[in-house]
Amino acid sequence: QVQLVESGGGLVQPGGSLRLSCAASGVLFSINTMGWYRQAPGKQRELVAFIINTGFIKYGDSVKGRFTISSDNAKNTVTLQMNSLKPEDTAVYYCSREQEGRLFWGQGTQVTVSS
Repeated sequence: QVQLVESGGGLVQPGGSLRLSCAASGVLFSINTMGWYRQAPGKQRELVAFIINTGFIKYGDSVKGRFTISSDNAKNTVTLQMNSLKPEDTAVYYCSREQEGRLFWGQGTQVTVSS
């Protein structure tokens, strides 16, 4: 089993920044993909960004140029730096980890962008 614990959500004004972190624990494999997804009320969960252990990164179109994902394979953590936040970024953000064909989710952290 894998446990994912997110931190760093909160309330921020438009144009501001937030940093989300996620720590993985449990039975972990070096070949993996970690990422962030988000779900706004009434909408489907969507990709924010993911990073493979090789270093390959993919961003969702709506966050390109504003968000940066990074990981520390030794510490089994993934971080999402979010800049130039917009009200439409408001959502619950979920950390994910895929390994050995299984997908695990964190409990989610709320990000609210509002003045």
